[in-house]
Amino acid sequence: MILPEQLRNKIYKIIFESETRAGKIFDIFLMGFILLSVLLVMLESVDRYMVAYGQTFYVLNIIITIVFGLEYLLRCLSVPKPIKYMTSFYGVIDLVAVLPFLLELLFPQMHFLSVIRILRLLRIFRIFKMVSFLEESNVMLLSLWGSRRKIYIFLFFVLLLTVILGSMMYVIEGGANEKFTSIPTSIYWAIVTLTTVGYGDISPVTPLGKAFASVIMILGYAIIAVPTGIVTAKFINANRSESGRTCKHCFKQGHDSDAVHCKFCGNVL
Repeated sequence: MILPEQLRNKIYKIIFESETRAGKIFDIFLMGFILLSVLLVMLESVDRYMVAYGQTFYVLNIIITIVFGLEYLLRCLSVPKPIKYMTSFYGVIDLVAVLPFLLELLFPQMHFLSVIRILRLLRIFRIFKMVSFLEESNVMLLSLWGSRRKIYIFLFFVLLLTVILGSMMYVIEGGANEKFTSIPTSIYWAIVTLTTVGYGDISPVTPLGKAFASVIMILGYAIIAVPTGIVTAKFINANRSESGRTCKHCFKQGHDSDAVHCKFCGNVL
């Protein structure tokens, strides 16, 4: 099915863009259905609500699935390269919004798939392209993306640190404390302590172990501050001059308001 070019462009602007009045209304409408669908998934997990309102939930889920299905179809029809859209991040998320309930209808024994519908909440990222949220969301995403290599190195360093600290605690506590039964268990303790979670299921009993644990606790506070500083530095320097325009060819956002070509793939916007 191929739509006329004028109609296809009009649908594209409404669905993919957020700078027009129709686009803003569509985004608000979509947000309402996303939140309603997530609320239904939560309510369905409560037995007394399912007994009392199960039929109502079923009808609402059918309506929501039809809406998301039509929206997904229109998105596929309004883009020049439907296959590329369907295999993109947002395309997969849009498909996930529809498939679980359809599979439940065809295969009632697969009711466990209802939990997957909670992934519809990821579609809320589409709403962040609205003008009122655009600047903040783009800055945050660019900051995280720009900091990714430093964060990877930091996480790798923390992983090595927990292995070393856990192994050392096993040597200190292993003979005197029955809870430190192995190095993996000690590494688990080191992770819980270093992240300042502190479940309390495993704790040192020897004076040296307690002293060593105190050092790890203090070190945990310092480690928490590192990724915050990395992202904050990028956050301050992030470019704030981008609009909500979406490229029809690569589906990426974050273009300058006066841009003519996509800065990612080079096609005309």
